[in-house]
Amino acid sequence: MRILVADDEKLKRVTLAHDLEAQGHEVVTAADGAEALQRIEAERFDVVVTDLKMPKVDGIELLKRIKGNHLADAEVIIMTAYGSIPLAVEAGKLGAYDFVTKPFRNEDILPLLARIERDRRAAEPHGDGIEAGPGHIDQVVVGQSSAIRRVRRMIEICSRSDANVLLCGETGCGKDLVASTIHRNSPRRNAPFVKVGCTLFPSQLIESELYGHEKGSFTGAEQRRLGRFELAKGGTLYLDDVDDIPLEHQAKLLRAIEEKVFERVGGATPLRADVRIIASTKRNLLQKIAAGTFRQDLYYRLDVLRVNIPPLRERRDDIPVVAEHLLRRIAGRQPARLEPAAAELLRRHDWPGNVRELLHVLQRAYLLGAGTITAELLRPELEEAARKEPLPPGPFQATIDRTERELLQNALEAAGGNKTAAAAALGMKPSTFRDKLIKHGLI
Repeated sequence: MRILVADDEKLKRVTLAHDLEAQGHEVVTAADGAEALQRIEAERFDVVVTDLKMPKVDGIELLKRIKGNHLADAEVIIMTAYGSIPLAVEAGKLGAYDFVTKPFRNEDILPLLARIERDRRAAEPHGDGIEAGPGHIDQVVVGQSSAIRRVRRMIEICSRSDANVLLCGETGCGKDLVASTIHRNSPRRNAPFVKVGCTLFPSQLIESELYGHEKGSFTGAEQRRLGRFELAKGGTLYLDDVDDIPLEHQAKLLRAIEEKVFERVGGATPLRADVRIIASTKRNLLQKIAAGTFRQDLYYRLDVLRVNIPPLRERRDDIPVVAEHLLRRIAGRQPARLEPAAAELLRRHDWPGNVRELLHVLQRAYLLGAGTITAELLRPELEEAARKEPLPPGPFQATIDRTERELLQNALEAAGGNKTAAAAALGMKPSTFRDKLIKHGLI
């Protein structure tokens, strides 16, 4: 597809464009809304991915010009910070296709682009509409093993219910995909889906992230900030890696889930938590309960419906099917081919990083092989991976850098932009904090 990325934050604009081009898309960038309008008036685009807040012309005005004036036949995806989600919801009423909340991984855009392509194919005169609706779970969670059929069956059950769901599985096995699929097939599908990465936040910021805070509630709280429970109102709150929430914060989380009531940090007014909870864990919570690091009552509130997601090594016959599915996503409209011998190599590999590792291997092989993935191309990398201890998926330093950048952004948001307060919350010297902001292009 032909995509316009509009964002005044240069680092995000450039890296997102690069990653989308790596998926076979043709990408043009704009540094602000005014430049984006000039591009749209002169060229044709299938999708416009735009930041909500930009100088000259913001994302809302850009959306109005595209949809209200029929300036372009393009779908619009809004990028926004969590504090601006109400504006993003308003953008949906103006015709935006969907929105993603910063910080996000560039790969999180790919499912939205895939949905846009499916919707467009279904709208064509001869489209069969197989993948048009959100209800086709087998088109998202692929494979024919008995284990993955049980997963699809549980997704169907969870989608019909409003009960809380606990997703259990190793890192990289697809818990995020299952969570979003349940939401998109549930009665809450038209309300927000808000993800909280419980690993990413320092202990002192968790309550502010979940419940929000009032102005003046702590040093650096210069304005009221909505938490994730409020931002997900009417929709789904996804607690990713809930096993990483410190014990001292679990009682307040239990109350919010059990009584559906919470207060912002520094506030006294009870607020209703009208959300459906989906939580994921990479560890055995019963073992954490026995060790005294996870509350038993919280576990029972989360584990109403459970989906056990198997690792790839336990469903080896599905691996070639999953690989073909991922390869189609990587290639987009470009030709791509996975040779049978290469598929067999993938099937025999243990995949300690699961689907996330498989995606990374396929992305690199697709680029190196100019669209054709052979056994000769895969063998050296898989043999090397088999000799190593399991590492986080993708380049290790990239994982560290991404996590560090997200922590900096979250600390700045929680402190209302006050760099001194944000540095103190992270236990950093102000000079160190500033150096890291410069390193990551945040100032």
